Amino acid sequence: MSEGAEEVINLRSQITCLQNRVRELEEENAKFSSRLSSCRCNELQEKMPREKSENLGEERGEMNSGSKRSGRKKATRKTPGYDTRIMNHHPRRYVALKVMYFGQRFYGFSQEAQMDPSIESEIFKALETTRLLIGDKKEIQYSRCGRTDKGVSAFGQVIALYLRSKLKDIDAHNKHSGETVPEEQDGPPGEIDYVRVLNGVLPKDIRIVGWCPVSSDFSARFSCLSREYKYFFWGDNLNLSVMETAGKKLIGEHDFRNFCKMDALNVHTYRRNVMSFKISPCDMRFEGHQLYAIKIKGRAFLWHQVRCIVAVLFMIGQGLESPEVIDALLDTRTLRKPQYLMAPEIPLVLLSCEFEGLKFSCSSDAGQALHVHLENECRLYQLQAAIFREALLSLLPLSTGAENKDSSSNGVTRKKASHVPLMSRETEPSYEERRAKLETAKLRA
Repeated sequence: MSEGAEEVINLRSQITCLQNRVRELEEENAKFSSRLSSCRCNELQEKMPREKSENLGEERGEMNSGSKRSGRKKATRKTPGYDTRIMNHHPRRYVALKVMYFGQRFYGFSQEAQMDPSIESEIFKALETTRLLIGDKKEIQYSRCGRTDKGVSAFGQVIALYLRSKLKDIDAHNKHSGETVPEEQDGPPGEIDYVRVLNGVLPKDIRIVGWCPVSSDFSARFSCLSREYKYFFWGDNLNLSVMETAGKKLIGEHDFRNFCKMDALNVHTYRRNVMSFKISPCDMRFEGHQLYAIKIKGRAFLWHQVRCIVAVLFMIGQGLESPEVIDALLDTRTLRKPQYLMAPEIPLVLLSCEFEGLKFSCSSDAGQALHVHLENECRLYQLQAAIFREALLSLLPLSTGAENKDSSSNGVTRKKASHVPLMSRETEPSYEERRAKLETAKLRA
């Protein structure tokens, strides 16, 4: 056989083998296609998020009435693809939540400033993670009691919104829509433990401390009867009795435009009512230095009002201004606001918000967990304070000139010799000037 004929035979043999292999692959492909067409995996994947949301109580280990926790699973922090609108078939109820937070690392409470992290954005992340949220902010009738600044903390902030409920007939559990829950109770039997569920996913510097069912016309902002703030400071080199005398002048209804950051676009009246003012020592000392707190209560407060008041009181306490400067600043007919720096934000706390008939409840489990959490945080900060104190003791002795320096400036560094009296300073634009500027800008636009 010639060499060319032998090569042709080999090629034909290879073609036959390849054709047979193609037929085998086609048969396997048909077999797998048949199995895939009868597979229900896609159905299960679509069904899974719905089943998870319906069985949230088991995943979160919620408490049944008088029973122990059961079926607890680890909660995930992320809910990819979670759409609050798909939850609309669930029962819901309008509730108020009492919120505690420590503001040092946050850009204020409101997420509208587009700066993260904010307390509000973290709360809404937690609401989505726990699938308690049903609808957008308009549908849930969201309201908040106050918008604290960057760095400010709160122990009694209040928000209100519609949340998912386990109770199918809410009205059967609330005899009327405005009924509240006594503090000693754990809440309605069988209801979601909102405090424990949310605290399980919130960052450690934000806690929910209680919840209460409220009527649909309740507003965390406009239903609030009063707000109380506390400002902590070291009492060194301050005349506290003179400061308190000056602070008492603020009690009553006054025009506080010289004690705030003016928002001429949204605020048109600057009259506010201060109900009480007090300076008292705290149960804390350091190296002979006593910690004090200013407590001020009012119906509502203007932007930066408390921090501006504290700044002026510090000047009075240092002997840089007389108490009569309060009277002059409250007389807005003859004086515009002089330029001065407000007091630092970190020592300021929104202590409480008062509402008529509102009593927040917290389950025994959630309350115990909250106490343990805060005790652990206190111990941690005490350890850190001990480390800083040891570092302080390890330093070389101070020079003679530095010994006379004030060690507790409360974050406000001023020298007596360089102080310019408030009545002699440049003033800020008046409300009328600010409004005129806004109107001019509006016409140009």
